[in-house]
Amino acid sequence: MALSERDRLMLDLEREWWLSFATKEEAIRKRLGCSPATHYAGLRRLVTSAEAFSYDPLVVARLRRRLYERRRARFEPGPAARHRPR
Repeated sequence: MALSERDRLMLDLEREWWLSFATKEEAIRKRLGCSPATHYAGLRRLVTSAEAFSYDPLVVARLRRRLYERRRARFEPGPAARHRPR
């Protein structure tokens, strides 16, 4: 599956939104014309794509790391949860 123009725009926005916009939500709405929820759903799809990794390996690696950290935090209880009295 080749990357679409929209996919490339999404990855470009993740790389450089902070240079031009006050907030990320503003950048998403202005440059992509969609809601942040739609943008993040597209990113979750892109992080598993070899084409996306070839296009921008640093951004995709950062997004993968962030996704895996959030999943781990959600499904693996931290030390406070393990030592909670019952």
